[in-house]
Amino acid sequence: MDIKKFTKFAPGQLVDIDMPNYKYAFLPDPLPPKFDWPERMWPLLNDATKELARLDGVGRHLPSPDLLLRPLQKREALKSSSLEGTVISAQELLLFEMEPKKPKSEEDKTNSWMGVFNYAESLARWESIRSEIPISARAICRLHEILMNGVRGANRAPGQFRRGPVQIGSPARFIPPPANRITDCISDMEKYIHGGKKYDPLVEALIIHYQFEAIHPFLNGNGRVGRLLLSLMISEWCDMYRPWLYMSEYFENHKDEYIDMLFNISANAEWEEWIGFCLRGVVEQAKIAVDRCIKIIKIKDEYQRVIHDIGGNARQIRIVDGLFENPIVRITTLAKKAGVVYLTAKHDIEKLVTAGLLARLEDVRPAAYFAPKIFSVMFIE
Repeated sequence: MDIKKFTKFAPGQLVDIDMPNYKYAFLPDPLPPKFDWPERMWPLLNDATKELARLDGVGRHLPSPDLLLRPLQKREALKSSSLEGTVISAQELLLFEMEPKKPKSEEDKTNSWMGVFNYAESLARWESIRSEIPISARAICRLHEILMNGVRGANRAPGQFRRGPVQIGSPARFIPPPANRITDCISDMEKYIHGGKKYDPLVEALIIHYQFEAIHPFLNGNGRVGRLLLSLMISEWCDMYRPWLYMSEYFENHKDEYIDMLFNISANAEWEEWIGFCLRGVVEQAKIAVDRCIKIIKIKDEYQRVIHDIGGNARQIRIVDGLFENPIVRITTLAKKAGVVYLTAKHDIEKLVTAGLLARLEDVRPAAYFAPKIFSVMFIE
């Protein structure tokens, strides 16, 4: 870590550490930051809150909120994990989701699938966690525990703050606080969350996202937990009906800028640049989510018309509805889920293939089928 880059304006201090090749780590100051909100940023903040409200309005009036929420969460899981170097395809995630299995070793590809699956699960299970505990250190540890559940590796330590040093980059561009300062850092952050906030709620979420990433309290999974936490904070603090907004796609599309912005806060307190960058992302991602929602609603209406025209039975209607949760299906899985014999499930699938709602996935064994239009809106467009 090049300590010459840390100016007198840095919102923290360099502290001694005992680490091979490095002498210092960065210890962030407790929040709030020494940052006065500039009037020139009001128009951008107003645009961001307006687009958030529009997105929330669209989501609130859906007959089934999960129609939008689940696709957004799966896409977020893929994008956030990709930012950390865990790249799997949407097809791999959806096939794994149908039949999850535990990895057998650290080298097992299943670790990657499990990690991304757990991220989506963390988002989906937040409602039950939220009823038990608010956004807090305990909630953060619980989210990390879900994220790392079943994933093999010595550095996972589900739900536990790290007991050793970590570095960001190789060679290290940034070294977070030493392990013996983690509890105090998180405690200070938690106190601010529950009583000391001074900015607009959306801005507060962006500031705390930085603080969490600067602390880096876990050995593994900090980036994913931080981005997961960001979506949940925005949802709760901006009074959204559900957590519709996810930022990982924007951060991945501007990865170098995202990493630089976080570092530049630590080095030179460049809060305005960071907040402006993120607010532009909120505007962009909210508009994309609304557009995706409108497309999904149109596809659902189209599929309902088709299933009506072909005289689809109640079982086939349930299959079509389920495609908006996972647009890939297998005959054996459907038979088990519906409590019917294999041939009955096979007939249902064939009828939906003939109607053009499903198509066979190539080079996948055992056989699987997917809804091309739904899959495209969820993961390609």
